[in-house]
Amino acid sequence: MKPDLFESPDYYNIDDLLTDEHKLIRDAAREWVKRDVSPIIEEAAQDAKFPKSIIPGLASIGAFGPYIPEEYGGAGLDQISYGLIMQEIERGDSGVRSTASVQSSLVMYPIWKYGNEAQRKKYLPKLASGEWMGSFGLTEPDHGSNPSGMVTNFKDKGDHYLLNGAKLWISNSPFCDVAVVWAKNEEGRIHGLVVERGMEGFSTPETHNKWSLRASATGELIFQDVKVPKENLLPNKSGLGAPLGCLDSARYGIAWGVIGAAMDCYDTALRYSKERIQFGKPIGGFQLQQKKLAEMITEITKAQLLCLRLGQLKNENRATSAQISMAKRNNVDMALKIARDARQMLGGMGITGEYPIMRHMMNLESVVTYEGTHDIHLLITGLDITGLNAFK
Repeated sequence: MKPDLFESPDYYNIDDLLTDEHKLIRDAAREWVKRDVSPIIEEAAQDAKFPKSIIPGLASIGAFGPYIPEEYGGAGLDQISYGLIMQEIERGDSGVRSTASVQSSLVMYPIWKYGNEAQRKKYLPKLASGEWMGSFGLTEPDHGSNPSGMVTNFKDKGDHYLLNGAKLWISNSPFCDVAVVWAKNEEGRIHGLVVERGMEGFSTPETHNKWSLRASATGELIFQDVKVPKENLLPNKSGLGAPLGCLDSARYGIAWGVIGAAMDCYDTALRYSKERIQFGKPIGGFQLQQKKLAEMITEITKAQLLCLRLGQLKNENRATSAQISMAKRNNVDMALKIARDARQMLGGMGITGEYPIMRHMMNLESVVTYEGTHDIHLLITGLDITGLNAFK
């Protein structure tokens, strides 16, 4: 295993805009990634296994619900801290960041925001510590970009609800202890329910043969006449806006996270360009290679500034869904292009596990699709600026 020599680029001295606490939190996450993720992640990706041994470490750096209040086991941090943690984790691997994003924004967030006090106290501390892991059930086999068409449903049976349906492409599902599941009631209204491992009729088969996010566990959530206690219904918000609110938080984390993947590809390519000799000099001395590197650092810097401002707006509760969509779309596209250019700079070595670039590139092919596809986010921006709905 090659040593992790990563050095974070900061071309515009953005560190000067961060608080000391922000930098301490980021640096702690960075050191953890170097120590506990980098040495094992290539093998985990090659073997298509999520390394469960890192779960306690993720909890220790505050990656599970960093903005959840301390009374519920969270770290009580601000939104910029959350973003910086996601950036550092995804610098290690997008799949590991997915595990943390799902736990934080798609499981803990709805329980905190939409649940009652009993639900918060029951679930959040164990999720924050990593004792319990969660998953989020919205996407279905036939309903991805159009979640309102979901067919998963529950019926009131007096002393419980009876849940039926299936969810697909679910991170963490194969090992989750709880799942926040979105389903329609008998009137067609969407509600969230907390389904627990061990409930009869609830199964979580794993999805195999992935070429992307190979170090992340992906699967299904299947419900066959699952009896869900009525106290497991999230009472404080219903309708499609409830799961979309969770996705806003997750998309925000992605916008930060992919900067980390882009940074890692850039740093790897920059270092390689100074070491690789062709035609009698380092390839970094050739114009076309410098063009790639200059464009990489420019796009990373733009993405850093975009996320920092978005984080400030999030801290003030002023960030809109459309603003978050813009950042998610722009930054994932940026990271994917940087990964592809960095791969070219490394030539044949770029496709090997000796370097992280091909793994990042394959991972980002999933990130550009999940939590709202590249094109769907484009239409969200289009709707926001024109007021005209192109979805229908």
